[in-house]
Amino acid sequence: MPPPRLDDDELEQIRRYEDFTTIDWIQDSMLERNRRLKDAREMYALRRGPRERITLPWLWGQVRKAVSTGQSWFVVSLVGVCIGINAAIISIVTEWLSDIKMGYCSDGWWLNQQFCCWEIEGEEVDGCESWRPWSTVTFARWIIFIMFASTFAFIASHLVRNLARYAAGSGISEIKCILAGFVMQGFLGFATFFIKSITLPLVIASGLSVGKEGPSVHVACCIGWLVAGMFEKFSRSQSKTREIITAASAAGVAVAFGSPIGGVLFSIEEMSHTFSIKTMWRSFFCALMATFTLSAMNPFRTGKLVLFQVTYDRDWHFFEVIFFVVLGIFGGLYGAFVVKFNLQVAAFRRKHLANHGVAEAVTLATLTALIGYYNRFLRLDMTSSMAILFRECEGGGNVYNLCQSSAQWRISNSLFLATVIRMGLVVITYGCKVPAGIFVPSMAIGATFGRMVGILVKALHQAHPHSGIFKFCTPDVPCITPGTYAFLGAAAALSGVMRITVTVVVIMFELTGALTYILPTMIVLLVTKAVGDFLGTNGIADEMIRFNGFPFLEKEDHAYNVTVSKVMRKDLHTIPDTGMCVKDIEALMASADVKGFPVVAAADGPKKFIGFIDRTEIRYVLERVRNSREIHWDTPCIFSPPDSDTEPIDMDPNPSLGVEEEFQEGFFASTLSEHGINFSPWVNRIPMTVSPQLPLEIVMQLFKRMGPRVILVEDHGILVGLVTVKDVLRFIATEKPDHGPSWDERGGLDGLLEEAWTWASGAVYRTISWSRRLLR
Repeated sequence: MPPPRLDDDELEQIRRYEDFTTIDWIQDSMLERNRRLKDAREMYALRRGPRERITLPWLWGQVRKAVSTGQSWFVVSLVGVCIGINAAIISIVTEWLSDIKMGYCSDGWWLNQQFCCWEIEGEEVDGCESWRPWSTVTFARWIIFIMFASTFAFIASHLVRNLARYAAGSGISEIKCILAGFVMQGFLGFATFFIKSITLPLVIASGLSVGKEGPSVHVACCIGWLVAGMFEKFSRSQSKTREIITAASAAGVAVAFGSPIGGVLFSIEEMSHTFSIKTMWRSFFCALMATFTLSAMNPFRTGKLVLFQVTYDRDWHFFEVIFFVVLGIFGGLYGAFVVKFNLQVAAFRRKHLANHGVAEAVTLATLTALIGYYNRFLRLDMTSSMAILFRECEGGGNVYNLCQSSAQWRISNSLFLATVIRMGLVVITYGCKVPAGIFVPSMAIGATFGRMVGILVKALHQAHPHSGIFKFCTPDVPCITPGTYAFLGAAAALSGVMRITVTVVVIMFELTGALTYILPTMIVLLVTKAVGDFLGTNGIADEMIRFNGFPFLEKEDHAYNVTVSKVMRKDLHTIPDTGMCVKDIEALMASADVKGFPVVAAADGPKKFIGFIDRTEIRYVLERVRNSREIHWDTPCIFSPPDSDTEPIDMDPNPSLGVEEEFQEGFFASTLSEHGINFSPWVNRIPMTVSPQLPLEIVMQLFKRMGPRVILVEDHGILVGLVTVKDVLRFIATEKPDHGPSWDERGGLDGLLEEAWTWASGAVYRTISWSRRLLR
């Protein structure tokens, strides 16, 4: 009985168990090409009968073709619907848990405060008889509030630690690496999806200064991964699976902000290195289905997709650009501050709190509840707080006396304290061992600061209404709208910490529907970006990738002025094409922790390059040989065709490019001969190679655009080294080539002040010198 047919899908399943490695996209593309050729041959075999008669096999072939064509859109639709349903359930549960800390509804325990007091207009529903606080004593209510917050944090962190460790954090950094080809088994699995969906409402209700938008993207990508895995077309192709994950990430942002176009732009600007038109359309369709499903479920019973959706009907004035610039500067400084100090907190957490995740989460929740209870803008959950801060004063917007001139200084102090306190809480909380995002916390910080600035500008206008700066204000019409300042501050803070611009503009536009505020939003975000670029700040997702040591290359290109020979690995584990036996191969694989081996000529002298073979394929062949017959330790292993010493390498596509699906039953048996085990069909004889004189920037472009796992370096047919993405990142981290100093390298704030003083002194000196020459 002949051994079973060699199947490349079986080999691909074995390869999927390699955790914390990178995908060879060239090999994946070759496997996908072979599958398409096989399908094309099968379809051609099902052609019409004689005289073009329609036959049953031909009809069946056409049905299969139509199903295959529509399957991608069906999967994308199913993913979008599931994401919308999940987001609606999370939103409903989050609102109920957030309100249960303060009291309960006597008409039904399952109703939150908004639904229980539906007939009461406005946000202040203390006069609602159906809503019963836990106690009438302020101190007792404070204690109960803290107990609920600590309990929610304990349950969430305990579930994450014991059932799904990947459910902690935001997940955006890891998903960016996964889309680039990094393999993290279980990060998008069912356990992660289930636990993160359960714990996310608990974490938000606990009052921790974290958001659900980043984790919502992770949950959405889990749904995309799970749904795509149910279909063979996607489960066997890494590239197609990642197209679905990219579309799911767009849908995750879409349901989080009620912004389908913003979600698509987020997946383009932040998540994916390469983005095809086909993927963009699928992302748009997935986001559309998700938001449509969320709108149909209507979790807030307002007809709106998000809790803080507002509409502005008044125009802005040109003199307000001065204050918009202030908001932009704040956003850039806020992003630099949070990124810098959060990384220091992350280093401290890794060193001292790695085994105390539950205690840390409970402590942070208790501390946040202790501090925030007596500040009205910290006591509310952040989305509700933004819903209040974004509103205009007219039409029921005077909540918590935000629009009362007599209380403007007290409100400004409260907003300033909320900004400072929440900023500190975000720095120490983001990254703890619970689902934690930074989108909404940053927006809440920007909203409190922006509303404070808006109140101050309004107070300035009321104190000096006839000043020249306010001469463009229309009489008897409110000149300053503080809610718009909160809206712009939220955009600035989000852009500052994530370093995204176009996406934030579109998201904020879709949130408000105010086309007139597109220009102010762009001005604010451009100032934020300029400040961030000046300070050398990267987005927090990119910094966390670097902090965790993931193999991920930046989108931006830098001039390093070095060749690949300075970066490549020269001490290689090579395999001679002849002269090795099974014992030698096993010893080499046990001693060398690498993913593949270059094959070189066994003759003495320089290492003449022949090809490259993956570690997985060597192990696979040995196991299949052992299953078919008994082999000995001294059985020879051959890695080149018998005529490789006399003839040049054949460049014709053959099994050396990857395991072909159409191998015959006897192909595997042909590798077993009296001469030993022949590995040559699995040797890739035309891998990606470069010259040692090639600039490093070109090699990085090859990694980004082609996606090979390894690039071999050969000089006139002689193997001199190899380079991987990790080698490039290690060189950048250790050598620090000259591509612009970072914030820390420039001395932080002290260095910035020194630079500013030096520049100002030089400018004054040049001005005086120029004036003297002019007077002469």
